[in-house]
Amino acid sequence: MSFDFNSPVIQTQLPFDCRRGKVRDVYDLQDRLLVVSTDRISAFDWVLPCGIPGKGIVLNQLSHFWFQHLQVPNHLISLEVPQDLPISAQQRRDLTGRCMQVRKAQVIPYECVVRGYLEGSGWKEYQQSGSVCGLALPSGLKQCDLLPEPIFTPATKAESGHDQNVSFETMASDIGTKLAEELRQLSLQVYQQGSQWALSKGIIIADTKFEWGWCDGRVILIDEVLTPDSSRFWPLDDYAPGRSQASFDKQFVREWLMQSSWDRESPPPTLPEDVIRKTQEKYSRVYEILTQ
Repeated sequence: MSFDFNSPVIQTQLPFDCRRGKVRDVYDLQDRLLVVSTDRISAFDWVLPCGIPGKGIVLNQLSHFWFQHLQVPNHLISLEVPQDLPISAQQRRDLTGRCMQVRKAQVIPYECVVRGYLEGSGWKEYQQSGSVCGLALPSGLKQCDLLPEPIFTPATKAESGHDQNVSFETMASDIGTKLAEELRQLSLQVYQQGSQWALSKGIIIADTKFEWGWCDGRVILIDEVLTPDSSRFWPLDDYAPGRSQASFDKQFVREWLMQSSWDRESPPPTLPEDVIRKTQEKYSRVYEILTQ
């Protein structure tokens, strides 16, 4: 990627209606949306006060790779900065490499999480109940163990605060069994496709989350897909169950924050320069590995 990775783009200001997420600025261009992946980074439901230079470019370019590689309908139109936007030359440079023109879709309000390995909130729940989101698992599993088969564990999609894991039955009662079953089938299918590709490159995708929406009468994949923000990426050659794994995702940032004195109730601290640099390197490296 021959883009500027030196100066972080924390927030964009374009003359259109904008909805800001933790990482993305989404602009309404009437007939389509312009999704801008900034260099913001979030952890524990807080947006950190510093950015990771070039992070948004990695997210955008890697999502573009997967949208082209995966065999599933998605919202992508183009990565080009629209020529007719009334913006300055500097604004256009800031958007280059980190924006995506996409179709408008009615967002289905659930995070569609697929887990192939037992880690994170799934590992914590398993230790307490022997199950994850109502799905009973074999006894005696260790941290980061490969599951007998990938499992679908949806979560509510919160506008603010933390997404809450729910059972498939809870999701089905809310949006209907037919749609819930379609989302489960599609999410498992995309995870399997992505995991097989990643394993061939020496990367384990331990778990990930997808977002789906309605567009022109069908379900399509939206937002980002299989990025270091939405997935756990582990190097295959270092994998060993029974412990935390080395990773190519923002777990590195979470671990630094957990070891700091931050109480998770007050505004988070600024990351040290070496943590910013190492995070930047991890994101860039996994992009290079997966797309080579």
